[in-house]
Amino acid sequence: MRRLKILGRILKETRADRLLWGFLGFILICGLIIWIREPGIDTYRGALWYCYSVITTIGFGDVLVTTPLSRALSIVLSVYAVLVIAIVTGVVVKFYNEVTDLRNKETLASFMDRLEHLPEMNREELEEMSEQVKKFRKK
Repeated sequence: MRRLKILGRILKETRADRLLWGFLGFILICGLIIWIREPGIDTYRGALWYCYSVITTIGFGDVLVTTPLSRALSIVLSVYAVLVIAIVTGVVVKFYNEVTDLRNKETLASFMDRLEHLPEMNREELEEMSEQVKKFRKK
């Protein structure tokens, strides 16, 4: 649950949530159009199921579209899905890398500050610092 909250914060901070909401709206509209236009799909739920199979590129084959408009929407929906997934993944990874870099810089700055006060440290503090260096080298 905590990770979902973090993901939500990342998406809001980077405004990728807008992209996802727009994508959800597009899915709902495509489902509505497909439900209206396709003779073989008799429920909105069935149309959304079809959209899901297109988005995930699974293509179960239990629901098929036959009209040119529905086929065109399927193509647009699948391309849009691939782009949204790629963009959101890139945004999350970039944000994670920036946070990791910031943490590393803060750790390095703290370590450098301690090095400047090396002559003032007692034996226990020096041993602790030595252990930190050993841990860093193992990474």
